[in-house]
Amino acid sequence: MNLLFKLLSTGLTIGAGIAANKVLDAAWERGTGKRPPKDLDDPENSLRAALTFAVVSAAVAAVIHVLAGRGASHAAARFKKNRDEV
Repeated sequence: MNLLFKLLSTGLTIGAGIAANKVLDAAWERGTGKRPPKDLDDPENSLRAALTFAVVSAAVAAVIHVLAGRGASHAAARFKKNRDEV
C-alpha cells in the first residue's frame, strides 16, 4: 500500500509540475512580451531575465512538490481511516 501512495505522490508531482510549467511560461510571455529565457545560446536573453525566470521556476516547483506530497499524505490518511471503518 505504501508503494501505491508513493506512486500517487510522484504522479501528482509530475502532472502538477507540467501544468505549472505551462502556466508559468504563458504568464512570463504575457508579462514580458517575450518567450521564457530557456535557450542558453540566444543572445536576446539577458542574465537578469534568465536568473529571474530560474528563481521563479524553482519557487513554483518547490511549492508544487510540497503541495503534492501533502495531498498524497492526506489521501493516504483518509484511505487508511476509511479502510479501518470497513
